[in-house]
Amino acid sequence: MTTKAIFFDIDGTLINIMNQRPQMTEPTRQAILRLRQAGHRTFIASGRPLDYLDPELTEQGLFDGYVLMNGAAVFVDGKCIYEQPLPEAQVRDIIALCEQQGIEYILQGAHHVYLRPEFTGLARFYQGIGIDVGRFVRTFAPEEVDTCKMEFFAFEAEGGGAFHELLSLPGLTGLMDPYHKKNMELYAADVTKGSGILHALKYLGIPVQDSIAFGDGLNDIEMMQTVGTAVAMGNAQPEVKAIARYTVPDVDADGAAWGIEHLILE
Repeated sequence: MTTKAIFFDIDGTLINIMNQRPQMTEPTRQAILRLRQAGHRTFIASGRPLDYLDPELTEQGLFDGYVLMNGAAVFVDGKCIYEQPLPEAQVRDIIALCEQQGIEYILQGAHHVYLRPEFTGLARFYQGIGIDVGRFVRTFAPEEVDTCKMEFFAFEAEGGGAFHELLSLPGLTGLMDPYHKKNMELYAADVTKGSGILHALKYLGIPVQDSIAFGDGLNDIEMMQTVGTAVAMGNAQPEVKAIARYTVPDVDADGAAWGIEHLILE
C-alpha cells in the first residue's frame, strides 16, 4: 500500500462556524480515523495557530501533524519541524503603528499566542467564534516573542486607513475581513499552506504525487496547486473548484467523509 498524506482545511471543510457547528460530525471523525488505520498520514492545514485549535483536533488521535498560520509553522508527530518568524524590527514597527492608531493586535508564535489583557475587542471576537482565550499568554514582552503571524482588531473600519498601510509593508501579505473590515491578519508573503505542506512531505519522505488536500477558501488555492490531488468542498469558492480535480458534497453534508471513502479508501 502506498502511504498518502492528506491535508484538511478546518473552517468550511471539517466544521462550519457560519452554521454554528464548531466541531466535526461523527461521520467525518470516523472517516479520518479510518484513514489512519489504513496507514495514511493526516494533517490539518490552517491559517490558525496551535492555540486556536479545538481540543478535538489535537487530543483525540485524529491528526499526525499541522501546517499552521498559512505555512509559517509545521508540526509532525508532535515536533515543530519548521518555523518562520517575521523580522523582529518589522514586528516592532507594526506594534508601534497599532498603538499609535488604537488598534488591538495579537502575536502568534509556533507554540503559543500572545494577547494583552486590555485588548477586550479581540478577546470578545475570539470567544464569539469558539476559541478559548484562556489558553492565550496574557503577560509577555513583545520583543521576547518569535512572531510568525499577527491579527488585528480596530474599532473603525479599515483601522482608519492603518490596515492598508500594514498590507503595503514589504514582504508581507494578509487578509482584511470583507464584511465589517474591522479585523485583519498579516503574515509573510513567501509562506503559504502549499509551502508548509512541502516541508511536511519532505520530512516524511512522501512524494508530492501521494498528497491530497481538501479545502474551500481562497487561502487554500496554493495548497491545491501544490498537492498531487486537490479536492474542493461543494461549498468552496469558485476559484477553488476551478483548480480542483474533484468536488465533493459540501461541509454540512459531510463532504470530507464522502471524499475519504470514495476517493481514497475505496
